[in-house]
Amino acid sequence: MSGKDRPLRLFLVAAETSGDLLGADLARALKAQRPDIVLAGVGGEAMAEEGIVSPFDISDLSIIGLVEGLKILKIVKQRAEETGAAAEAFRPDAVVLIDSWGFMLRAAWRIRERLPDVPLIKYVGPQVFATRAGRARVLAKATDHLLGIHPFDPDYFEPAGLPTTFVGNPALERLKPGDGPAFRRRHGIDPDVPVLLVLFGSRRTEIDRLYDRFAEAAATVRARHPGMRLVTVIPGSVAEKVEALLQGDERLSGIIAVRGGERADAFSASDVALACSGTVTLELALCGVPTVTGYRLDWLSWAIARVLLMRSRYISLVNIAADEELILEYVQTRCTPGMLADGVETLLRDPARRAEISRRLVEQTREMRGEGGSPSDNAAAKVIEIAERV
Repeated sequence: MSGKDRPLRLFLVAAETSGDLLGADLARALKAQRPDIVLAGVGGEAMAEEGIVSPFDISDLSIIGLVEGLKILKIVKQRAEETGAAAEAFRPDAVVLIDSWGFMLRAAWRIRERLPDVPLIKYVGPQVFATRAGRARVLAKATDHLLGIHPFDPDYFEPAGLPTTFVGNPALERLKPGDGPAFRRRHGIDPDVPVLLVLFGSRRTEIDRLYDRFAEAAATVRARHPGMRLVTVIPGSVAEKVEALLQGDERLSGIIAVRGGERADAFSASDVALACSGTVTLELALCGVPTVTGYRLDWLSWAIARVLLMRSRYISLVNIAADEELILEYVQTRCTPGMLADGVETLLRDPARRAEISRRLVEQTREMRGEGGSPSDNAAAKVIEIAERV
């Protein structure tokens, strides 16, 4: 029995920074709807703040690319086994597997072996609309329900046999409007001084591939605009690494480096952003920040993806949804300091274009957010509904 005669028990699993934030949002919504709910699981700092203390550090699972994935396969399998054991010990009414792919699939297999009758809910599906359509069938075999964050998700996953509920995009509710003028006052930035926001990424592999390129591009742009201020927001998952790189890097001397607590204010204070591709570009779009995004994979992963897997012209969700390059993309061979700097320059020197892009970004993210309640509230309600059926 579950549900109505005792508190519900839910096990949430996240394997990287973006999933950890989603898990924390979901945990808050679950507790608001069912104050007696009991939560446990795997996650990072954000979920720990909501009382979900992970049995292991998830930072070594934040890997992108085929080659890197193969290098840590042993760790992934070990962590998946530990996740299955933790779930079995907790005896949940339902399990929510958040974001990610390779690790979550293995975690689902291990949990299913140990708890065959417990519903497995995937929160955020793989982007089969852009690449690897076969993953819809794989996910349908491994889990029981998908909480989709794109309005078109049911069209892709339900034909594969996976019941899907569109809950809205939670990234678009997390970041509240910031106070740009207050950020500038706190950090001594005059109102008319241009600000370039530089976001290096939230995974160690992203920092390894992008830091030098972004640093060089930012230095080039600043040299063209005397007086420009550079700002970066450092994710906790890579804080030590990024802070070590920034220390003594003359290219970025004077950069204002802040943590997550000033994230929204920093976004709102910025004229243009240079950002690693990922969820953050969606958040920048929500704030109407004209953005240049860059990304690089290892060459083997890139070759396989380019030739066999990629179905979309774009990598940014906003661009895919709009079918237009609202966010300027510089991927792989085009992700060079010179091209990135020139992309930022095209935005800085054209205020009218920046204003139009800003308007379009806000408009597009409003459409992507979905209607009804907040995405996290919608997701929590569906999770509770499924758990109570058991």
